[in-house]
Amino acid sequence: MSERASSGDTRDPRAAVKQLIGRPAMREVIPRDPASSLRWQVHGYPDPLARWNFHPEIEIHLIRHGTGRYIIGDTVGVFGPGHVALIGSNLPHDWISDLGDGESIPDRDVVIQFDERWLKQCQAAIPELEALDRLIRRAAHGVEYFGDTARLAAEHMECIGVTTGAERVARIFALLHVLHEAPETDFRLLVADWAGEITDPEASRLVGAAIEYIFANIDSEVRLAKAAQLAGMSDSTFSRYFKAASGQTFSDMVARLRMTHACRLLESTSIPIAIVAREAGFANLSNFNRRFRAIHDMTPRAYRIAAR
Repeated sequence: MSERASSGDTRDPRAAVKQLIGRPAMREVIPRDPASSLRWQVHGYPDPLARWNFHPEIEIHLIRHGTGRYIIGDTVGVFGPGHVALIGSNLPHDWISDLGDGESIPDRDVVIQFDERWLKQCQAAIPELEALDRLIRRAAHGVEYFGDTARLAAEHMECIGVTTGAERVARIFALLHVLHEAPETDFRLLVADWAGEITDPEASRLVGAAIEYIFANIDSEVRLAKAAQLAGMSDSTFSRYFKAASGQTFSDMVARLRMTHACRLLESTSIPIAIVAREAGFANLSNFNRRFRAIHDMTPRAYRIAAR
């Protein structure tokens, strides 16, 4: 069962998918603030801004509250309070919190977005900033931060929102410095390669709808034909649109989300592994163990021990 569903979410998946498909295009337009070098904002969840989206601006993202799953490019992972990520230009992303029916998380996210051209202009005037090119190259792959780097980055992100003038500028570049100088133990790249800008907004809408359908049925059968039917498309058309927006096939996405959910259960509960397998949609325990070992190079039991 998806964590959202297991927390009491009884929404009709068909209605949820229709609602997502009816939203505006997932190409987010970032309004420019003439009084600031970047855009700093806080929003809760659910929120119109919290969706599968992309934009040309570079984003630094902090989770203040709650747990759940993130999807960055073709990578699925889990998040908790203090999660910090760097998202490159036009790299699709979404953070989906574990919620029960009717629940919400106020002020879940702190988000910073800036245009790479702004940084280039700063580098032209301040040669010492040219070293940040390496950070921008990393951003194209999506970066997840840990340890002291994530903690310091979160502190700077919070302070940027409450400071002005020269102090705010100092905080901005202190944040970029912290991310740039992160030791290898404090970060990992998430995406090997990404195809670039998504030019079809319908494809981006549909992948968000499909992900919602998968989450709502993670403990049972998930069929491409059903997702395509809910979207009002043929199987082949839906497959093409899904691959264009997510960078992977529908079946690959289902497999990733099932395994991510299984890992989450192993880390956060003590329920028997046979139940973990069933909750993640694996009807056969032997098949679950075999697939888990192939991906993580250890058994589910060993994974649970190592995670604690």
